[in-house]
Amino acid sequence: MDVEKVTEVAPAADDDGRLRTGTVWTATTHAITAIIGSGVLALPWSVAQMGWILGPIALVGCAYITYFTAVLLSDCYRSPDPVHGKRNYTYMDAVRSCLGPRDVALCGIAQYAILWGAIVGYTITAATGIMSVVRSNCRHYKGHGADCSQEGTMYLVLFGLVEVVLSQLPSLEKVTFISIVAAVMSFTYSFVALFLSAAKFATNHRAYGTILGSKIGGPGGVSAPTRTWNFLQALGNIAFAYTYSMLLIEIQDTVKSPPSENVTMKRASMYGIGVTTAFYVSLGCIGYAAFGNDAPGNILTGFDEPFWLIDLANIAVVIHLVGAYQVYAQPVFACYEKWLRSRYPDSAFFHREYALRLPGGRAMRFTMCKLVLRTAFVATTTIVSLMLPFFNAILGLLGAAAFWPLTVYFPVTMYITQAKVPRGSRKWLALQALNVGALLVSLLAAVGSVADIVQRLGHVTMFKTQL
Repeated sequence: MDVEKVTEVAPAADDDGRLRTGTVWTATTHAITAIIGSGVLALPWSVAQMGWILGPIALVGCAYITYFTAVLLSDCYRSPDPVHGKRNYTYMDAVRSCLGPRDVALCGIAQYAILWGAIVGYTITAATGIMSVVRSNCRHYKGHGADCSQEGTMYLVLFGLVEVVLSQLPSLEKVTFISIVAAVMSFTYSFVALFLSAAKFATNHRAYGTILGSKIGGPGGVSAPTRTWNFLQALGNIAFAYTYSMLLIEIQDTVKSPPSENVTMKRASMYGIGVTTAFYVSLGCIGYAAFGNDAPGNILTGFDEPFWLIDLANIAVVIHLVGAYQVYAQPVFACYEKWLRSRYPDSAFFHREYALRLPGGRAMRFTMCKLVLRTAFVATTTIVSLMLPFFNAILGLLGAAAFWPLTVYFPVTMYITQAKVPRGSRKWLALQALNVGALLVSLLAAVGSVADIVQRLGHVTMFKTQL
């Protein structure tokens, strides 16, 4: 009996020799993980500063702007033709190809500053999430009046140790499973916060809140300067909550073709931003309806019971941040490692691979460069998090500085250059108007963030993170 031998056909490599396996769904999970952060829990407070009219408008408007510029940026992955042109592997490569070397320095500073700033913020927020779990259990078993204050130094260090291990994963393509888990966790704590807010709203039998948001003066009101700073900070929080442009090109570089990479990435951006917007609008508005102008900065802190459900949400926040840390860190690793390999082409430290045998017959491959420098990066980030427990306030300033160039200016300008949009045409004027509007939002948000930083500086103790 003749047995026909079946030969498996290996997936074909792309035009640059690399084998990419990403799909619209893996790109969507990366996008959701990058967009949805623990900042979603602050959206009810942000809506409370803006009121029932401007709050929802800001949530939907920022989502549309982010999607619009993401579509423009997707066409810049290849240049000069968006389908058959030369690949740009990073955001900076796209800027260099479309605009030239003069704009690369500004792009690099803005992109990697906000990526690293977000990583520091994630480290602090993860420690805060663990402390929230401990405090919630303490209050449940010892009573709500018990002293349940917590210090987060140990939790910061533990989170750093976990990230040291995960940082040895080779690239963004290899953290897809972590990204999927992180996306599921973001849905988990968002759903819990939404459920608790909806339950409180139902028991109130009415919607709280006002047309213009928090009041000035009187019982329950704030001073005029505080009202102004809070409004500007809320505008910035909402605008920056959607940003992921600094990772879009890197995510697109994991996608296989056909269909062309820009088509896949546009779909992934639509799905990712669409899902994110649904969560943001629902939680922001229902949370505001439940608490009114007294909405807390973190919506989960507004609830004490059921403690197990609040614990579940905070644990989900921590797990999500474990994955989001790597989604933000891997492009940073890829940037400096690529530069070092090209600078020292004969150095074994940067090129020689070692294999560590793992259970199941698998092996983890690494270079000494990855082992040493990635560990040093995570350690430095953890130390900075310990030194500056108010860094989340500085992160708002970094976000304000990066929002305009990364989310709007570079995508719009690259698109105008690559698509050869005629100067002075309606399309050109509309895109420039978007540029100016985004710049104004960034400047106003920066003012609010600086005011918040100045206020926090008077109440901070280095190497002491408290809830």
